[in-house]
Amino acid sequence: MFKKVLIANRGEIALRVIRACKELGVKTLAVYSEADVDSLHVQLADEAICIGPASSAQSYLKIDRIISAAEIGDVDAIHPGYGFLSENAHFADICASCNIKFIGPPAAAIRAMGDKNTARTTAKRAGMPVTPGSDGIVETEKEAMEIARKMGYPVMIKATAGGGGRGMRPAHNDSSLVSGYHAARNEAEKAFGNSGVYIEKLIENPHHIEFQIMADMHGDVVHLGERDCSMQRRNQKIIEETPSPIMTDEIRERMGEDCVRLAKEVGYVGAGTIECLMDDHGHYYFMEMNTRIQVEHCITEEAYGVDLVKEQIKIAAGEPLSQYMHNAKRKYHAIECRVNAEDPFNNFQPCPGKIDLYYAPGGRGIRIDSHAYAGYAVPPHYDSMIAKVIATGTTRANAIARMSRALGEYMITGIKTTIPFQEAIMRDPDFVRGKYNTGFVAKIIESRVAEFAER
Repeated sequence: MFKKVLIANRGEIALRVIRACKELGVKTLAVYSEADVDSLHVQLADEAICIGPASSAQSYLKIDRIISAAEIGDVDAIHPGYGFLSENAHFADICASCNIKFIGPPAAAIRAMGDKNTARTTAKRAGMPVTPGSDGIVETEKEAMEIARKMGYPVMIKATAGGGGRGMRPAHNDSSLVSGYHAARNEAEKAFGNSGVYIEKLIENPHHIEFQIMADMHGDVVHLGERDCSMQRRNQKIIEETPSPIMTDEIRERMGEDCVRLAKEVGYVGAGTIECLMDDHGHYYFMEMNTRIQVEHCITEEAYGVDLVKEQIKIAAGEPLSQYMHNAKRKYHAIECRVNAEDPFNNFQPCPGKIDLYYAPGGRGIRIDSHAYAGYAVPPHYDSMIAKVIATGTTRANAIARMSRALGEYMITGIKTTIPFQEAIMRDPDFVRGKYNTGFVAKIIESRVAEFAER
């Protein structure tokens, strides 16, 4: 096992890794920007080193500064968390060249699945269904229009290096295709330094289903069921649950086998997630693979009684998959709400600022992952998520009831959060019946925004 791990991240995921390391008896080194000097991960790590100013580009994305901190701290491994450098193959290569273990998949696997167009080709080769789409990068507006007309509208224009909903534009006709093509390219260039886009058939209002994969260095791969991440705003998740209310045992078995086969195809190691789109008839299509731990890993942990982050660290240290991973069976239903510092009644605009009062809910079946506290100033420089509420129950109805109760108890003043909106969704009849898809949030905001605002 490692002696000391550097956590190249911030916020609640940095805390999550620190806690896993402590339980494994591993020392931790936190790195932080000047804006995060008062963050909990800085306070709870064994050591901490400032790596730059508030801007991510000058701190959490600065490879040379992170490696310098690792050498100063004499660490033997780096955990990248999610976001930032977690899916950066070059960073993984640099770690290897410095004899520092990157707690994640091999750089080759990151490259194979990090480029969305290459990932589609790999998924096809592994026998996984993919949505009809262009063969490679679409270089010109004219080519884009020819492909879209041949395929038939609607289509989705997607950045090959995309993620987090950026570099994606739907198109329902020639006019929206032209504007969407250029908008997606420009956004992708700014966000990822890569303007390449491809086109695929748009499955309207699908379900967003993802499978949790764990793989060791000895060729052993398992999956731990699915998560339904269809509750989204602007292509970014706000509520997730496991199991999916639309999943059947037959489809779960088939999808799980496909995902395991794809992970083996790319020589995957560590924690990963394979994401698919699924229609109301049970037809599913590969979308992408996230080569890292996911924000929503918590609901799989609670439903299956496992610790994915500790397992991820042990795998990176060369250990085989634990027997409890092989024998893991889903015992509970789990739901997660991402609490963001945003105004849900003003187009989810970010609302950074100082938290005056902070009281987290508790009680049976409730887990809170958060780096927030009373007096903490939410910085404007990073993702707006400040907490995750995970509710677990023996049934879906039980989990919903616990989540509704917990959100009602959660008190955060001084800033606006998504809590009132999510609390209202827990009482929405369609959500309670499991009748929702990726278009649910936009539809419900449009039809019931006045009612939600009153809450």
